[in-house]
Amino acid sequence: MQKYTYTVQDANGKTLRGSVSADNREKVILALQNKGYLVLDVKEGAAGLFGGRSGARKKGGKVPGHVLAFFAEQLSTLVAGGVPLVRAVSLLGEYASNPTLGVVLTQVAKDIAGGQSLHTALSHHPKTFSHIWLSLVQAGEVGGQLADTLMQVAIYTKTQEAMKSKIITAITYPAILTFASVGVLVYFILGIVPTFAQIFKDFNIDLPLITVVVLNVSSLLINNGVLIIVSTIFLFVAFRFYIKTEDGKKRWHSFLLSMPIFGNFLKNIYYDRMLSTLSTLLRSGVTILNAILVLEESFDGNVIIQNALKHVRAEVAAGKSISDSFRSTGVFPGLMTEMMLMGEESGKLPSIIGTLSKFYSDNVDQFIARFSAVIDPILICGVGALIGIIVASIFLPIFKLSQIGGN
Repeated sequence: MQKYTYTVQDANGKTLRGSVSADNREKVILALQNKGYLVLDVKEGAAGLFGGRSGARKKGGKVPGHVLAFFAEQLSTLVAGGVPLVRAVSLLGEYASNPTLGVVLTQVAKDIAGGQSLHTALSHHPKTFSHIWLSLVQAGEVGGQLADTLMQVAIYTKTQEAMKSKIITAITYPAILTFASVGVLVYFILGIVPTFAQIFKDFNIDLPLITVVVLNVSSLLINNGVLIIVSTIFLFVAFRFYIKTEDGKKRWHSFLLSMPIFGNFLKNIYYDRMLSTLSTLLRSGVTILNAILVLEESFDGNVIIQNALKHVRAEVAAGKSISDSFRSTGVFPGLMTEMMLMGEESGKLPSIIGTLSKFYSDNVDQFIARFSAVIDPILICGVGALIGIIVASIFLPIFKLSQIGGN
């Protein structure tokens, strides 16, 4: 008989560790399950001084979305091809290109081998797999369509990553241009202007208003630079602290959604994400209440939307229709609620919601295209105007000096 070290959870969720002698690992797992324990890990060998390695569950970390999408595709293919789930997950973990995902999948395979479902095994790694992932996988397992559901997970993840990529691409160039422009302006104001300021002071001439303004700004930044930097950092930290409070978070998120131009852009992003997620969940067999709960948990980035979804869930639980529940929040547009009503009446709610998602996704794409076309010339003209003002403030007094010298 061999010595085995085990880690289990009892009915109250308490983690227990110990060791036992048995002929093989499978008998240990069976004996523990017969006692009502949830088996987390079973390893051959006695526990070390501090309980061995069995208690050191690796929680994993953040994994890029495109990596998770590829994993879902691969797992779907293997499961559909008849490969046992434990073997499929273990194989993907062994050959994972992302080290973090490899560690996570190795642990997931062990948990599945210990008697856990895929959904439960994935739930031990919340930093890697979101609530949406867990709900879809659970629905696929319950409905006996895990392979199809995993493919839907892959498609959904790819869609969300494509949206993020578009937004990042749209803001990258303006951000680089802005950073470089600010650097040039700072160099002019702190490096060049002070030199000419001393020259103008030595000649004691009347300076144009534009020159006086630029010289004063330069002097202010040079003499109070440390104070300005410290004050800026303090205000930034205070602002970050405030928006983490309940009231601050509500005010900030409300402001973001009500901003001119960009407010509608953010709303379209949120609506697209919400509707595409809801459509995917419903198509996978997740109940409407559970689907809204998943949305609730995934929208912690904006409490206005999150609180509206809490209201929707309470209304649906009370027996109201989905369209009426969304309409009563006063947050979501009339087009959305009317389309939902049509979906309920026709019995094609997931399909209608998917169409709605496409509509808001197209709005986001149009805004990004227009933003990219407009922001570049605006930034170039704006920075050019500022540099022109600084150059003019320097050369106007020089021209004046040359005229005095000529006379």
